[in-house]
Amino acid sequence: MSGAPSTAEDFPLDRLTTIRIGGPADHYAEPESEEDLVTLLAWAADEALPLGIVGSGSNLLIADSGFRGLVLKLRGPLAEVERVENVVECGGGARLPSVSAKVAGWGLSGLEFGVNIPGTVGGAVRMNANAYGGELGRVLTRVSICTAGGVREATPDDLGFSYRDSNLGQGEVVSRAWFSLSPGEVEMIKGTMAEMRGKRKEAQPSGIKTFGSTFVNPNDERAGGKSAGMLLDETGCRGLTVGGARLSQKHANFVENFDSATAAEVLKVMSEARHRVHAEFGVILEPEVQTLGDIDWPTDWEIEE
Repeated sequence: MSGAPSTAEDFPLDRLTTIRIGGPADHYAEPESEEDLVTLLAWAADEALPLGIVGSGSNLLIADSGFRGLVLKLRGPLAEVERVENVVECGGGARLPSVSAKVAGWGLSGLEFGVNIPGTVGGAVRMNANAYGGELGRVLTRVSICTAGGVREATPDDLGFSYRDSNLGQGEVVSRAWFSLSPGEVEMIKGTMAEMRGKRKEAQPSGIKTFGSTFVNPNDERAGGKSAGMLLDETGCRGLTVGGARLSQKHANFVENFDSATAAEVLKVMSEARHRVHAEFGVILEPEVQTLGDIDWPTDWEIEE
């Protein structure tokens, strides 16, 4: 691979995820500028290498065999936050909860909901993140997107936002994002965020190795308006265990790695839970967690209507 940028080889990825599962990446790099990021993307494209982006690793399950390609994590200036009056510029690698806390201290309102989204700004844009009534698209004004061909800017209208999704494709990386926020009282903004944190802590497990919500809340009349967690709870999935993986006793839509779990064990827990919900309600739950690498789905994963 002549002319290749400097990358780490056979890099362990489990340490980059909140569930602490996954094998190594063939190549790994941490670009700190858009120029470096474009160079890496172009190299991966030239070498026909699969591309993976890791943010906070909070919504990610990596294959036990790892990833046969290039994994990138934005660092340095691509993870910093700056303010010009009521406009905040964030690197795509900035952690959204940290951004929310920082802008609250500046007396700016509009990103309070981000305190409960344990991901990066770039990942939040890609997934159109929202929580507790807040929506990223309401305050997002524009983004910079890096590809193998260079850098371009886009507006929210260009991103095709839908429920927890956008039209950003493989090889398109959000390097920067700009938010237009509203001035407010610092203590009031911080109070709202504290209330949001409290609700999350009360409803969801903390202090465990997990990737967060496992399944998307279903848009199916047979669910009767119930969330994925409610459906899992009503089918006895709390505490469901396979090897070192189990569904949390506190919130059935959270998988815990409580004892050196493998990705395969997590997937088996998910498959069993999915079948229980389908058998009881006729609803097919779809995973919310993103995957990276050659994921070996259980043979009984698919469910026929």
